[in-house]
Amino acid sequence: MIRKHSTTLHGHRTSFTLEDAFWGELKAIAATRAMPVARLLAEIDDDRAEDSNLSSALRVYVLQWLKRQPPADH
Repeated sequence: MIRKHSTTLHGHRTSFTLEDAFWGELKAIAATRAMPVARLLAEIDDDRAEDSNLSSALRVYVLQWLKRQPPADH
């Protein structure tokens, strides 16, 4: 399911829309990196292209993170 989320980035309220799967991965990434989700969101926001929206930047970040992970042993 797709959901709207709200957060504060650099003192300004903003919102983004993400599927539950992407939101879950962002929380897992933040936990792996031992950082609050809000800090991860701010980092992604700081690094995104000016013509990119936050929702898209978050999805791309998750995709890139997952692609860098070693394959799981089966």
